[in-house]
Amino acid sequence: MAETTEPVTQQQQQQDKPQGGRPQGNREGGNREGRGPREGRGAPQGERREGGGRGDRGDDRRGGGDRPRFDGPPDMDIEKLISDPLYLDNQAHGVVSRMRDMDSGTKSQLRRLYNAVRRAVRAPESERQQQFVMLRARLAYTIARHSLRSLDSLEKLLLQVTRKNTALGYERFRDLFEAIVAYNE
Repeated sequence: MAETTEPVTQQQQQQDKPQGGRPQGNREGGNREGRGPREGRGAPQGERREGGGRGDRGDDRRGGGDRPRFDGPPDMDIEKLISDPLYLDNQAHGVVSRMRDMDSGTKSQLRRLYNAVRRAVRAPESERQQQFVMLRARLAYTIARHSLRSLDSLEKLLLQVTRKNTALGYERFRDLFEAIVAYNE
């Protein structure tokens, strides 16, 4: 008796597919429809597929909407911050403009952090460094919790200030934070 082949319907094709979405056929010896076994996965070595790999996407899938993409905040120089008031002012403007472009940080979050900075500056000299170390931890938590990536430069600067451990450095950090709060109003 001769076998006849019937056309396969779309419903039958769906039933033959596993959850991964690829049809399962009769595979004998690893060959598929007369083709030899695969040598490797993807494009041959040395060649790249068009469009690149996973890390080479043309669009930025983090963040949302039409926000500009930033490579990261520029580092602030503590020595320059202490000696040059215009540098302090420019850095404060830069942080505020990055906040407006990148983040949705609220004014109350900034004021809360600023009040913590003021308290740490007023702390007795023997406790001041410890207060600023804890302030850095609090700032890092706030940045991570509320996705305030524009404040990363402040966290790095706070580390420099804490390592330097001078009263003038702490006061200039407070002045910078005060300017940021003021410009953000």
